[in-house]
Amino acid sequence: MKKIIVTGATSMIGTALIEECVKQNVEVYAVIRSSSGKQSRLPDSSLIHLIDCSLETLDHLPELIPAGCDTFYHIAWGNTGENRNRSTELQSRNISYTLDAVRAANALGCKRFIGAGSQAEYGPMNIDKISPDSPTNPSTPYGASKLASGHLAGMLCRELGMECIWPRIFSVYGIYEKETTMIASGLRKMLRGEPTEFTPAMQRWDYLYSKDAGRAYYLIGEKGRDGAVYCIGSGEAHPLKEYILKMAELTGAEETGIGARPYPQGAVMNLCADTESLQRDTGFVPEYTFEEGIRETIAWIRSQETGV
Repeated sequence: MKKIIVTGATSMIGTALIEECVKQNVEVYAVIRSSSGKQSRLPDSSLIHLIDCSLETLDHLPELIPAGCDTFYHIAWGNTGENRNRSTELQSRNISYTLDAVRAANALGCKRFIGAGSQAEYGPMNIDKISPDSPTNPSTPYGASKLASGHLAGMLCRELGMECIWPRIFSVYGIYEKETTMIASGLRKMLRGEPTEFTPAMQRWDYLYSKDAGRAYYLIGEKGRDGAVYCIGSGEAHPLKEYILKMAELTGAEETGIGARPYPQGAVMNLCADTESLQRDTGFVPEYTFEEGIRETIAWIRSQETGV
């Protein structure tokens, strides 16, 4: 890769991907909404060009970016967060945005389109590892829209003569993670000395640090196989209780709140990514342990709250 385009550039994974690309001397057109005020998340580098464009106007990208790019990463997604499944209509709009991104990529000369799928495409499963070939049966508007976007992006890419790869993201944590997630909210409460409440936390979970996720995305752009679906995770699962206890140890929290609330109805008890094909095709292996990733995340949270 020499010149790439990234939508969702200031998201957790978008930022991590761009940081890795800058390390590898890749020129980046970072598609952002200037009104979001998140431009400061991106590295200060002459390799990065900020492009002000919303999801609703992705068809304007060919007017804003010089032709001659080789890879298009579409990470942006509308209506995310804890309320993402309250409106099927709002979620379904992302399907059109994805196809707009494919057409823009083609107009800009890109040969490869890489999306941002989700483990939600599989729906609730209770197996040791979920693989790219595991059956998909999404139970939410978010999961269904991700699945439809991946299928239709692949079809349109084939019509236009482009390669298409659809990574499915499992549980990524770290810098710039949404504050409503278990790790992000739990760390903040623990650091402030506030009480936390968790389930008995015996679910088996697979967590991957954001910088590793960014590197996985970079490697997929470099070495990924056309038409592939990749599961983005660490490939290892442990009981949530182990992660929470490590968070408490590193923050100095005296109480964990494990068992303070019951499992929600339909709780997923096994969530682990089968990363064999990702490793085989791209050579990706996580570099960060959970403890190392949490230490960096804690340092970042403290810097945000103290301004240091």
